[in-house]
Amino acid sequence: MGVAGAAGCSRGGAGRLNVFNWSDYVAPETVPNFEREFGVKVLYATYESDEEMLAKVLGGNSGWDVVFPSNNYVGPMRKLGLLSPLRHTLLSNLGNLEARFQSPPWDPQLAWSVPYMHGSTGIVYRKKITPPITAWADLWSNRFQRGLTMLDDPAEVFGACLKKLGDSINATDARQLEAAKMEAIRQKPLLRAYLNAEVRDQLVAGDVIAAQLWATAAQQAIDAAPGLAFVHPSEGFPLYADAAAILRESGRKVLAHSFLNYLLRPEVAARAAEFTKTATANGAAERLLPALMRNNPALYPPPAVLARGEWFEPLPAKAQRLRDRLWTEIKSA
Repeated sequence: MGVAGAAGCSRGGAGRLNVFNWSDYVAPETVPNFEREFGVKVLYATYESDEEMLAKVLGGNSGWDVVFPSNNYVGPMRKLGLLSPLRHTLLSNLGNLEARFQSPPWDPQLAWSVPYMHGSTGIVYRKKITPPITAWADLWSNRFQRGLTMLDDPAEVFGACLKKLGDSINATDARQLEAAKMEAIRQKPLLRAYLNAEVRDQLVAGDVIAAQLWATAAQQAIDAAPGLAFVHPSEGFPLYADAAAILRESGRKVLAHSFLNYLLRPEVAARAAEFTKTATANGAAERLLPALMRNNPALYPPPAVLARGEWFEPLPAKAQRLRDRLWTEIKSA
């Protein structure tokens, strides 16, 4: 059943669980194995953005039990009364999380969410470029004219521009945001387009020389075209994580906890990460991954690189409205 049909799904019965997740975020056997072991039926559907997920669940009568908000959506969803507090007595596998995800800044007590996958944003580019790309500032060079893409994501574009200017990706000051807007507009003549994961095929085909891209999508492109490389820019870069959470509206909270605890099993988490080529927040699972993946600096940056990363944070409403307006001005320039 697709997303549109999910809202009308049955809300009763302990033998059913409704899970709403990002696309390409589990292994093929993840859900079927849970169904067999627990003797339940899982209605599983996917979304492509936090905004899409939030629009579905905002009314509190969506029919979903488990969702996977990004780290900067956990706090706002909690404040909106959408999330159910977690019962750690039902989550015996929490200790498998990597140390830094056992007390993440957006939910230090893991009271509302369980980190699932994480990633970063950087630049994927063709290795034959000389000199090689090392910084966001390099993406303002005429050598990439019409062979460059940026993400079709205002937080990411502002993040790159702000970092280029030496500011935080979470900047709220109007002068800083206006300066970032002008940087984005100055870059536009060099751009082929604003594109998200769909740029992978263009990178593989050689039509795009360099692209701002999430590490996971970049790695998928590199796997298909070894002539590509990925870099975490020297000025700093965004970090993000997606976390499993139980909706307050769920009438199947015990079963929902069982699903979260199942996802925390090392072998389950490792298989999902390996299949989706994504970085797992599960430290015990990471140790089960093939060495080539575990040691991949695009997915698992070493500490010195990770220190340059910055987590996206929820923004005050006024700052978000300003960013929305400036993004419209960027796109229409």
